[in-house]
Parts: sequence; C-alpha cells; structure tokens
Amino acid sequence: MKQQRVIIFLLAALLLSFVAQAQEKRANQKIVRINKEANQGASFGYKGEYMVGVTASYGTIDSGDSNFWVFLDNINIGGTLTTVKPFFGYFYRDNRCIGVRLGYQYMDANLGNIDLDLGAQNDISLSLAGMRLRNDSYSVSLFHRSYLAIDSKGQFGIFAELEASGQLGNGEFINGSGEVPKYTRSENMKLELSFNPGISAYIFPSVCTSVSIGLGGVQYTSIQQYDDAGNKTGSRNASKMQFKLNIANINFGMVVHLWNKKKMNRIK
Repeated sequence: MKQQRVIIFLLAALLLSFVAQAQEKRANQKIVRINKEANQGASFGYKGEYMVGVTASYGTIDSGDSNFWVFLDNINIGGTLTTVKPFFGYFYRDNRCIGVRLGYQYMDANLGNIDLDLGAQNDISLSLAGMRLRNDSYSVSLFHRSYLAIDSKGQFGIFAELEASGQLGNGEFINGSGEVPKYTRSENMKLELSFNPGISAYIFPSVCTSVSIGLGGVQYTSIQQYDDAGNKTGSRNASKMQFKLNIANINFGMVVHLWNKKKMNRIK
C-alpha cells in the first residue's frame, strides 16, 4: 500500500511538471510573438514621408603627414578637398526611399617643394617645385535607400544606399618650376554606380544626423587636356570596378523629415 502511494505521488508530480512546462512554453511563445510584432511596427521612415538634407565632407593633406612621405625630403605641400551635396527624398513605402542629390566638389593642392631621394645605392633623386592643381566639379545623382530601424521606437537606423551619378568638372594644372609658368586645362566627366552604407539617428523629433561611407562600385572616367592656347594635348578614358573602404568618401549629413501622422503617433 505504501509503495502504491509513492508511485501515485511520483506520477502526480510528473504530470504537474509537464503542465508547468507547457504553460511556460506558451507564455514564452506569446512574449516572442509580442516582441516580433513590436519590432515589425517600428520604422525609421514611413510611406508618404519626405526628407530634405545635406551631406558634407572636408579633408586636408600637408607636410605633417610624415608617415606618408617616407621617401621625401624638404617637403612643402598642402591641399584641401571639400564636398557639399544637398538632396531630396521621398518614402514610397515604409523604410524605402528614392531621391535626387546635387553635388559640388572643390580640390586645391599646392606643391611648393619636394625632393625625392631613394638613397645613394639607388642613384635616384628628383626635385619638384612651384606646382598647383585646382579642380571644380558638379554632379547630379539618383539614389535609393533601404532603412532598418534598430530600436523599438525607430529612432536609430542603418541604411544601404545605391547611387547612380554623373559628374562634370574643369581642372587646371600650373607648373611654375621654370622661368615661364606652364598651364594645362582639363575637362573631366565621370559616371559612377556606387554603394554607400551608413547609420542615422534622430537628435530632435524632426531632425536626424547620418554618417555614410563610400565602398566603391563601377566607374567610368573621361579626361580631355588642353594647353594654355586651347589646343588639345591629350585624352584619357578609363573604367574600373572596385569595392573598398574610401576614407576620402566619408560624409556627415543633416536631414529634416517631413512627417505624416503615423510617425507622430510613435513619438507620443
């Protein structure tokens, strides 16, 4: 009789254990379902929304970059590269945006003096001075962005951008090393299909900041060169496909979002 009671007690305990596990499993499934629905409801940008913004980058190079100029002496070099790109976009569906971007880029580099010395054993030396390169270019592009909100409220997001752009520019190279300066003018054209991922975050309810990095793509370049009298002296056409991190193409942006009613409900 005592053994029967023990067996009944063990069976009851086992049954209660199965019931408790089944209830816990149903509760966990409910929590996962709720979290999944909450994440699906978060969007960084909503259908019908507009955005207006600008990205900019600025870089310099000078004689202080001694690690770069390891084989050079008596260096006097300086240069700047400035890029400004305003843009306009429209969300044709949640987290999907198409837009138009305009761009202006200015480059100015001066070579006051530079000596190349590979050592006495190589018997190679070179000295350059009085050179300057300037270039202005304008661009227009179409882009597509896909956003992914990384928090439940959609205040932080990452994006992948595909951009098709065309660029036209004029450059001027001045060689002042001789008694009479020599001028060379160039007309440049570039077509490019590029990939630019980035991250964006709202710092105010209607304003967000973004950082994007150019990872390369497919590019075609055409350059026509002329002397100071306007005579054509040469040309070059080149195409390449290259995917790598370009530190000269890191852009910081500021974007204003024009909301619809759906996003207002998220912030309340």
